[in-house]
Amino acid sequence: MNSDDVVLRRAAATDAGAAADVWLRSYAAALPSVRCAHDEADVHDWFARVLVPQYETWVAVTGNTVVGVLVLKGKELKQLYLEPEWRGRGLGDRFMSLAKQQHPDGLSLWTFQVNSPAHRFCQRHGFIEAERTDGQHNDEQEPDVRYVWKPPT
Repeated sequence: MNSDDVVLRRAAATDAGAAADVWLRSYAAALPSVRCAHDEADVHDWFARVLVPQYETWVAVTGNTVVGVLVLKGKELKQLYLEPEWRGRGLGDRFMSLAKQQHPDGLSLWTFQVNSPAHRFCQRHGFIEAERTDGQHNDEQEPDVRYVWKPPT
């Protein structure tokens, strides 16, 4: 199945658990060397209490299964996570296009310095590195990078 068979829609409260599960599996697969600062229960609570009701949260759904999650907070792309088996199928590209449609005047995001695939993905989508930190301001205390996208003039 390819990403054209997947529906992108705003997350409902009933999607919070499945979206949290996608986040947990994706984080574990993509960032094995990065300590997850929150346990499974905290992540589920964060999705149910904060991300889905308070932020602009989108899910990718095939059939009745959530296979991806995108979270926007204003002009910041806060989260973009896919089920590991959905990486490389164009779903991340669809999410990025959606984020740019929602915020055509520009976006920013943070990713960990060790996440080389995320760096390539961001750069492929026109994001430019704006800042590197030692990680003192993220929960994981992991060195990170801020990327910025501005629309072509």
